[in-house]
Amino acid sequence: MPLAPAEKNNVVKVNATQIHYDFSGAANAPVLLLSHSLGTDFTMWDAQLPQLSKSFRVLRYDTRGHGQSEISRGPYDFDKLGRDVLGLADELGIGEFSFCGLSMGGVTGMWLGINASYRMHKLVLSSTAAKIGNADAWNARIDAVRKGGLKAVAPGTMERWFTASFRQREPQTVERIQKMVESTNLEGFIACCEALREADFRESIALIRTPTLVISGTHDPGTPPSDGKFIANQIANARYVELDAAHLSNIEQREAFTHELSKFLED
Repeated sequence: MPLAPAEKNNVVKVNATQIHYDFSGAANAPVLLLSHSLGTDFTMWDAQLPQLSKSFRVLRYDTRGHGQSEISRGPYDFDKLGRDVLGLADELGIGEFSFCGLSMGGVTGMWLGINASYRMHKLVLSSTAAKIGNADAWNARIDAVRKGGLKAVAPGTMERWFTASFRQREPQTVERIQKMVESTNLEGFIACCEALREADFRESIALIRTPTLVISGTHDPGTPPSDGKFIANQIANARYVELDAAHLSNIEQREAFTHELSKFLED
């Protein structure tokens, strides 16, 4: 099947769910999939696009329940979210690809590395953990958004996602991301929280054989460097990089993140 044309705002049906995606870059370039964090959408990767699209055909997509993808009924799990990626690749005629996921997207990447390594050239796991948080913390977050909506938790989320110095330096960037969180569909957000609550790849990530880069933020309270180092130690020959950032290191340290990502993918 030939690759789909590089058009904006495309939607395809994957696993009975409409998935929104965007292609950038030359049609004959190797494909790189980018997967975003909980509560955002694929525009989270805007800062990486100019550089990455010089060497790759960059495929960004909105995880189900987020952005312009369909808000399918829960519960979700990472078997479903991972198969969404494989289904999207199938629908677009993509055989093999590299994959970079941040936070929730990184958990999707771990599922792919464990279950579909034959499809991947390289894997990048950023600001993520083999087990993010615990059930009590996830249940408390779910209760908070059910009671107060995402606007109730978005300001505190920005404090965890960006360092104080970055929030002072780029308030407009932080405001843009906060509005992205606030506009996320409530049920889609909760369904993905439930998937993250149940996900635990601490034992199974040792099965990953895809060349892997792990990126952590030094000041990330949610998925701290110890989580990234654990992943890198479990995966044979994985590389580990730490950036001077909190959770969304691809935004806070956009140039350093893009440099490390590009260097790894092009080696």
